[in-house]
Amino acid sequence: MREIVRFLYGDELVEIASSDPTQTLLDWLRLERRRTGTKEGCAEGDCGACTVVVGRLDGGRLRYEAINACIRFLPTLDGCHLLTIEHLKGADGRLHPVQQAMVDCHGSQCGFCTPGFVMSLLALWLNEPAPELGRIEDALAGNLCRCTGYEPIITAARRLYEHADRTQDRFALSVPGIAARLHAFADQETLTLAHGTRRFLSPATADALADLVISHPEAVLVAGATDVGLWITKGMQQPQTIIHLGRVEDLRPISDEGDHLRIGAMANHIDVRTALAVLSPQLDELMRRFGGEQVRNAGTIGGNIANGSPIGDLPPALIALGATLLLRRGSERRALPLEAFFLDYRSQDRKPGEFVEAVLVPKLQNDALFHISKISKRFDEDISAVCGAFLLHLDEANRVSEARLAYGGMAGIPKRAAAAEAALLGRDWDEAAVAAAIAALPRDFTPLTDMRAPAAYRLKVAGNLLRRFLIETTALDVDTRVAGLLAEAAHG
Repeated sequence: MREIVRFLYGDELVEIASSDPTQTLLDWLRLERRRTGTKEGCAEGDCGACTVVVGRLDGGRLRYEAINACIRFLPTLDGCHLLTIEHLKGADGRLHPVQQAMVDCHGSQCGFCTPGFVMSLLALWLNEPAPELGRIEDALAGNLCRCTGYEPIITAARRLYEHADRTQDRFALSVPGIAARLHAFADQETLTLAHGTRRFLSPATADALADLVISHPEAVLVAGATDVGLWITKGMQQPQTIIHLGRVEDLRPISDEGDHLRIGAMANHIDVRTALAVLSPQLDELMRRFGGEQVRNAGTIGGNIANGSPIGDLPPALIALGATLLLRRGSERRALPLEAFFLDYRSQDRKPGEFVEAVLVPKLQNDALFHISKISKRFDEDISAVCGAFLLHLDEANRVSEARLAYGGMAGIPKRAAAAEAALLGRDWDEAAVAAAIAALPRDFTPLTDMRAPAAYRLKVAGNLLRRFLIETTALDVDTRVAGLLAEAAHG
């Protein structure tokens, strides 16, 4: 057991023997270290003004990631390398190439969001040698500019790659030395911090995690804190015991098991996207809109599922695919269909002392029809009003032999539309079948009205997404589509 958090802050070794388990990295930087270049904007991981870069060992390789400091708990930095905006300016006073490109292209207006943009670009710069324009835009999607100055910022990113020499970047040159120092920190000890009556526990192995979860069934399990962080910054909660899963490397691997993928619960959304994109470009596009880059770097598939949000985007897709969840309690393991895990709003089939270990995702068969749609007010970095994921198999006569229609945002849990599925089975895959399924949706769902959408809108969208699925998977001609839409409008 170890009772000291150790991480590198630039070149400085930081050791902390006592810390509030949920003290945010942002508060530590600004209030204790007086490093005020990192800004507080939303305090919920949305705006990117607090973006810093964190390096961690990943399979022995040093991997740098942009993350939101406002919802990252300080003790979770154990074994990491932290860079903030203050580290970029060289000892000789020269700006880093990322900063210089921003200056040359007038990429800063009021300047409040600028440090976050710079740090997001630094993470991209350190990890990717030649990103395309679309990749640059994705990397910056987690940063909001209130001055609407995106074009010069994107121009600065392109200029950076056109004129700067990555091989001479001092951060890139320091990677072997930093990696060696982090390797020296690595151990199999469980990190334990106390702060009054509150505790932070961080095991290094899945076996140690299993023991801790049984010993502390009341503890809050934290992976990336992309949701739990808001309990602290917005809900002002103070959990007594935090169990952090970030050091459990044996929960991170993603493996191809032939007819399915096995995805460890601690695989982050960046790696999950890469794996799922092989199964379907629809999954790739869904994950591209999964929060911003900072959220995808921190958030994990296990955390997203165990959180149990009814508006999480990934569960409907995984349910439609027929995913299976692996749960562990001590040395015992059990498997259950993912759709059976969600019982009620924020209630899951998870026993005290049990945690999500992995997700098994079946590969799509060659004849499968598959579609995902996410509807939100804002394209990037927004939670769904409705998310629909559909999987069909047709027989030789073009009749529906299997239907899996899963929705998020339509109920207190992500769930299948059983009545709509039944309306499709045995029918030709055509407009009439879809109309019957749409008519059955009110028997499956009684959606709520909230800030994201009214109930009537959600039902309308849920049906229209199913019709979009038909249009995209058939040679339905325009006249037939229009006639169907007009008939629907005529009946209200």
